[in-house]
Amino acid sequence: MSQIPHKEDSNDEVILSARHIAKSFGNVHALKTVNFDIHRGQVTTLFGENGAGKSTLMKILSGVLQPTSGEILLDGQPVNVTSTTEAQRLGISIIHQELSLAPNLSVRDNIFMGRELGGPTNIDYAEEERQTRLLMEELDEPIDPLTPVEDLRLGQQQIVEIARALSANSRILIMDEPTSALSASEVEVLFRVIRDLKSRGVSIVYISHHLEEALQITDHAVVLRDGVMTAYAQRKDIDLEWIVRNMVGEGFDLGSPPTGYRMGDVALSLREVSVADASVPDRSVVDRLSLDVRAGEIVCIYGLMGAGRTELLESVAGRIPLTGGSVVLEGHDVSSLSIAERIEQGLVLVPEDRQRDGLVQTMSVGENLSLASIGAFTQWLFTSRRREQDVVEASIGNVHIKTDGGGADIGSLSGGNQQKVVIGKMLATHPRVVLLDEPSRGIDIGAKAEVFRLLSEGARQGLAVVFSTSEVGECLSIAHRVVVMSRGRISAEFGADVTKEEIMAASGEAVVA
Repeated sequence: MSQIPHKEDSNDEVILSARHIAKSFGNVHALKTVNFDIHRGQVTTLFGENGAGKSTLMKILSGVLQPTSGEILLDGQPVNVTSTTEAQRLGISIIHQELSLAPNLSVRDNIFMGRELGGPTNIDYAEEERQTRLLMEELDEPIDPLTPVEDLRLGQQQIVEIARALSANSRILIMDEPTSALSASEVEVLFRVIRDLKSRGVSIVYISHHLEEALQITDHAVVLRDGVMTAYAQRKDIDLEWIVRNMVGEGFDLGSPPTGYRMGDVALSLREVSVADASVPDRSVVDRLSLDVRAGEIVCIYGLMGAGRTELLESVAGRIPLTGGSVVLEGHDVSSLSIAERIEQGLVLVPEDRQRDGLVQTMSVGENLSLASIGAFTQWLFTSRRREQDVVEASIGNVHIKTDGGGADIGSLSGGNQQKVVIGKMLATHPRVVLLDEPSRGIDIGAKAEVFRLLSEGARQGLAVVFSTSEVGECLSIAHRVVVMSRGRISAEFGADVTKEEIMAASGEAVVA
């Protein structure tokens, strides 16, 4: 497929160009002679499915990876971006999709790690703390600079990652899924910061699977598909339909609630479930919530940041304790069981933070996939490699993971394919109830449809599915029932014919006309 050339305006200055960039990982060709331009003081948004090569291209531009072939021109001159340090010297910074923070260090130390003020032997901690406070004020996030990163929620950790990139005063700032863990108000603040950076001549490369959101900020749009640039246009020439068509083709949708079968008995029953707020133990983040889910039913839980969605699912899975109520699985109270015992009984959770809670980074793709079902092919101290390989190969095929095989490093996969590994790992245990916390985080629209298709197929076979989301559009896809949470309680329940406006109103979210 031929590359789509950029059509430059006479006043549209290109600050960085990637020319004929190719990158291979073994037999997988992540990029195939891609040409890509970054414009001074403008936002170029990069769209594409997981595995299309977006993150690979950005890692090459920021020195994380080296290209197999091709060259990079900065201000019209060839440069060798051999490391992240060299990239920063050239004025290129990246905010990675997967957080690269040191959880045991403070916010201040994470922001200035590797470029300490005053040098590594005479660090000016007071000045670092002052600058950190200013960055937090700019991002409207009242985080104490001395707070350990591990004590922050995921969205706040994302803000710290953004602050670290902003502190480098870069000419080119690459943002790979910067809003994946942010609330709506935090996204508004980030967009304000981006507009301010543009006014100062900073060039932004923006990668996002939130298509409508990205359209608010972009000046140029580029679409990658299977490692090849397939489309380029300026903002005035594109809309949501243009993006989706060039990403995944014509006639695309996220699916509809599965039909044609009879649902079974109640598989999961939550009775007056309460969970304490970790930061304020006297307050309940989930407050006496009751919910029944039948075998073959798909229930979507929607709510704003802080509604209690994550805490509810984690308490049901056994990750955090209940302060009241019970969890009943097919008539048996499992409230006192451990996580492993609940998995054995058929209750599994796909967590929101795949890097921290869903994957072991030192293990291969296959080892991650087989980890939760290891008991199925292990007896005493002996493991059947053949049976394990059967599980791995079946999971790779069932969940459509783009990988060079089970032996590939988990870090070689795109973010969306890593999420598929987490989902495949849990489905390999043959559960009866599956909980998914923000399963589309970091997953493109095509991969999201694949995941929803898997869940629909599971429901037809009697699987009870509960997934949470902060994207209203996902509630209108495969769910038989939409449950809206607000302040730890169920504020409304709807059938599959619910409208976006009804869901947003029930959550307390302002409806934009």
